[in-house]
Amino acid sequence: MLNSSAPRSPRPYFHLPAWRSAFAAMTLVLVGGWLVPPAPAQAEKALDREAVERIIREYLLKNPEIMVEVQQALEAKQKAERDAQIAATLNQRRDTIFNSANQGVIGPKDAPITIVEFFDYNCSFCQRAMEDMNVLLGNEKDVKFVLKELPILGPESVEASRISTAVYRAYPDKYGEFHNKLLGLEGIKNGERALAIARDMGLDTKKLEEIGARGDVLDAFREANALATSLGINGTPSYVLADEVVFGALGHAVLAEKLTAVRKCGKTSC
Repeated sequence: MLNSSAPRSPRPYFHLPAWRSAFAAMTLVLVGGWLVPPAPAQAEKALDREAVERIIREYLLKNPEIMVEVQQALEAKQKAERDAQIAATLNQRRDTIFNSANQGVIGPKDAPITIVEFFDYNCSFCQRAMEDMNVLLGNEKDVKFVLKELPILGPESVEASRISTAVYRAYPDKYGEFHNKLLGLEGIKNGERALAIARDMGLDTKKLEEIGARGDVLDAFREANALATSLGINGTPSYVLADEVVFGALGHAVLAEKLTAVRKCGKTSC
């Protein structure tokens, strides 16, 4: 999964430790009326903080399962909100997700099924997932991949993606070969290594450097970043297939199973 940031990474989720979030929620509930009765109308002084905390502590020690229940309810609420946001993004920004000009395409251009992958050239899991992509492209003739450059693992990733973006803009038919060669390298991938591959492939490196230096290349990265944030993606590789966001390098068999469902009912789960 993607685990770092740059140029502007998807905002990571912040999780309170389970006992802290549960305790916070329980405090609201208990003070709200379960255990602490309202003060008499004539007693205008504030509740004794120490007394309230002592009551809450004693109650939780006697009923620790309440903390688990509150934590589970909190997680369920957060998941429901996240799922609703993802569904809204898939609906409202579908054309940008699947058909933006800011993405390279590997596979048959007219393939009816599209798998969108968010990746970083310096993500080791993305390197592993590259083989999954190639297996699927070899076995599934009705599938193409569109690749969202999401260089979040440092300036080297940004440099590499600048050149990669230039390749799919200037030489779209060469992008698949270039992508596999660059992502398949061991060690850090950067602009220099990306240009070396392009040179070996006979591409015009001066032209690629000029295209890669343009400001609209960063706009492409920002577009991918905004989509990733709205889709709840905070790691690479992540995929969008039909109605689902798939997080992580789960293997080609998992994606193949989802493809079977998409062919049957248009969704990843029928």
